[in-house]
Amino acid sequence: MDLGCRKENVAVDKRVREAGLRPTRQRIALADLLFAKGDRHLSAEELHEEAIAAGVPVSLATVYNALHQFTQAGMLRILAVEGSKTYFDTNTSDHHHFYIEGENRIFDIESGPVTVSNLPEPPAGMEIANVDIVVRLRPKRGI
Repeated sequence: MDLGCRKENVAVDKRVREAGLRPTRQRIALADLLFAKGDRHLSAEELHEEAIAAGVPVSLATVYNALHQFTQAGMLRILAVEGSKTYFDTNTSDHHHFYIEGENRIFDIESGPVTVSNLPEPPAGMEIANVDIVVRLRPKRGI
């Protein structure tokens, strides 16, 4: 194992620990795949495919469990986009998304003039945690 790879694993291990999770071998391997390429949006199935291709022996159920644990620990944001299709976003800051229908592709809307007004008052004892806006795109018709 080269020095760069060892440093990366230590950083991922530390990030998992700081999120309050036990850094198991599978969690570290999945976190490394998730966060090594910068901000991204992945489904559990896509991460599972990446893990298998990278030689990480992990079941789809384990990937789902890890993704939900990472989400509960604040390491990921969950985006429900297409019925049962769920994406996990490594960028946990407040931001919005474009979704290209038919391609199942999602990407960040650059910060800009997106505003939300007239939000309803939350029920007693509750507060609004965040508002997710997903703008659906498709190719123009007639082109």
